[in-house]
Amino acid sequence: MNDAVRRSLPNALTMLRLVLAAAFFGTLNAYRYPDHNTVWANVAIVLFVVAAITDAYDGYFARKWHVESVFGRIMDPFCDKVLVLGAFIYLAGPRFIVREWVDEGSFFTMATGVYPWMVVVVLARELLVTGFRGEAESMGVSFASNWFGKAKMILQSICIPLVILLAVNFKTGGDGTWNIAARWTCYVVVYLMVIVTILSGLPYVTRLRRLGADPPT
Repeated sequence: MNDAVRRSLPNALTMLRLVLAAAFFGTLNAYRYPDHNTVWANVAIVLFVVAAITDAYDGYFARKWHVESVFGRIMDPFCDKVLVLGAFIYLAGPRFIVREWVDEGSFFTMATGVYPWMVVVVLARELLVTGFRGEAESMGVSFASNWFGKAKMILQSICIPLVILLAVNFKTGGDGTWNIAARWTCYVVVYLMVIVTILSGLPYVTRLRRLGADPPT
């Protein structure tokens, strides 16, 4: 493989992820719970998985071939955030609202187990860490992602397609009633994702406080 291809392939994969994210949003936008355009929802799952795979390989190739670039450093996390945050916004949106009936009446819940407050938590973590990293690097201090951050991204990349798969394909009734095992699987995975997301931001806070207490000379 020649040098030109090696230099362009990681960035091409990064930009491909942005295109796949747009296609993912477009196909998922056609779906309405419980059974309107379920085929498109399943296509969206495939698109998300392929996009997540490009996230694994663009950085890998850039490091392996020593072709890291400023473009990649900016666009890689940007494309990640567009894909993941956009997905959670959809999962907490009106396409997955369920009306459930009880003796006292009815109430609305989310088929995915993802609620707007969870999206706020994920978004807040990303904004906080981005701000911390920018401040630290402006002081000449490397603020690379830690293993907890990588675990967070992996878990989010598993959570999103799994939740869509369960919400779209594992219903027991024509009215959208849930398979109990599928429902609890969604809730466990989603709450685990939220907890790991919060915990993954704590080391950055600690490092920044240490940095503020003992600034570099």
